[in-house]
Amino acid sequence: MKNNILIIGGGIAGMETARQLKQLGLNPIIVEKNFALGGHVSQWNRLFPDMIPAKEVLDPYEDSLEGVEILLGTEIASINRLQKGWSVTLSTGKNYSCKAVVFATGFRLFEAEKKEEYGYGIYDHVITNSDLENWFNTKLDERVPEKPQAVGFIHCVGSRDIKAGNTQCSKVCCITAIKQAIEIKEAFPNAEVYCFYMDLRLFGKKYEDFYIKAQRDYGIHFIRGRVSEVSETIDGRVQVKAEDTLAGKPVKVRLDLLVLMSGIVCNRENEGLAKAMEMPLDEDGFFRSRNNVNAITEADREGIFYAGTCTGPKTVPETIAEARSAALCVYNYVKNNK
Repeated sequence: MKNNILIIGGGIAGMETARQLKQLGLNPIIVEKNFALGGHVSQWNRLFPDMIPAKEVLDPYEDSLEGVEILLGTEIASINRLQKGWSVTLSTGKNYSCKAVVFATGFRLFEAEKKEEYGYGIYDHVITNSDLENWFNTKLDERVPEKPQAVGFIHCVGSRDIKAGNTQCSKVCCITAIKQAIEIKEAFPNAEVYCFYMDLRLFGKKYEDFYIKAQRDYGIHFIRGRVSEVSETIDGRVQVKAEDTLAGKPVKVRLDLLVLMSGIVCNRENEGLAKAMEMPLDEDGFFRSRNNVNAITEADREGIFYAGTCTGPKTVPETIAEARSAALCVYNYVKNNK
């Protein structure tokens, strides 16, 4: 087996796990279904709360993963238990014997069109957080006006929503909305920017400072209350109705652009992989850790490990830290099962 460790997923979690395993003397193999590494982070422009360009976080992996076998455009066909380790067959027909398998399969964003009341795919100037990141990178999206005078953000789209089937908090939507609101103000200094939120969950280092900065230095308006209605005006703008629960009065705002903060949900492939390997999923569809205190990176099955958002929503720093933890767990497992 040559100390082969198969890593399913080539996002930030998979890459960091591979980098650490390589340094520990093991032989990581990355299997990525897309045709490029980097996952969601590669689609982002800057990262909160320091506004570091995502490229600066990803670029160092190019050198540190030199020599690591990376299989792009490849998926898992089957995984079978061996006496010691796992036999993995890929969609290409290639087979590997591995001492351990690390799931770093990440997440997908909630499909905003399912919340028809917000008008995504219906109204011309309603986009998602992912669409806006793409615009920050390319400045190409006809849905973004050339000089918007008013821009709104709706938090928790598809998160903490029983009707949408997702009761969990996506953990990063609040801080992402603040980051994007600041970037909009930097791009369009004269625009009025509004954030409609249920409550703000800002638990990370410097997150609260970032929120204060958004209000104090950029004049961003935060309105607490669920949006009750989104409609299109006769001149093609977007009208948002909500109740400001702090002021105790209804609010009606006309916008040139509305951004929906689509939440983090589990990948559809999780169910098939979990069934094939007889591993349980949590109620939210993410992989279930052995426990959520001191064994988050470990599965119930021997020789299976997790890294990053395949077990639930996480920030980039949390994902990187968890990938390092997973690599150490794998190293100890291999060392103790020679």
